Amino acid sequence: MMNINEVAKLTQLTPKSIRFYEQKALITPPARAANGYRTYTQVHIDELNLLHQARQVGFSLAECKDLLDLYNNPHRRSADVKARTLVRIDEIDKQIVQLQSMRKLLAELAEQCPGDDSEHCPIIDSFTGKCCHS
Repeated sequence: MMNINEVAKLTQLTPKSIRFYEQKALITPPARAANGYRTYTQVHIDELNLLHQARQVGFSLAECKDLLDLYNNPHRRSADVKARTLVRIDEIDKQIVQLQSMRKLLAELAEQCPGDDSEHCPIIDSFTGKCCHS
């Protein structure tokens, strides 16, 4: 049995994050000691590590809940976990394309901007819809 500070150190999460995950019913509810403090076991460590790692690679809380449900299901199929992972990869690929497009636009605007003491700024003009090239 561990307290929340010990679990926080082992999972690299803050006690606040751990309480948040508990409040959202993402982890197995911890037992309470006679003094009312939460007590955690290895199951909680595993669940919190899964949550932490899944969040690090961009899974939403709802997706994390699904992954935890699969983790806690002794009859889970790895195909279900893989399918969710492939969907996440697809989403990341779309975000990369979107970010590359945003970067390209910003680089073009920065190239057009004189970056001097004048008030004329193609970046502001573009953002306000008053885009005009001189």
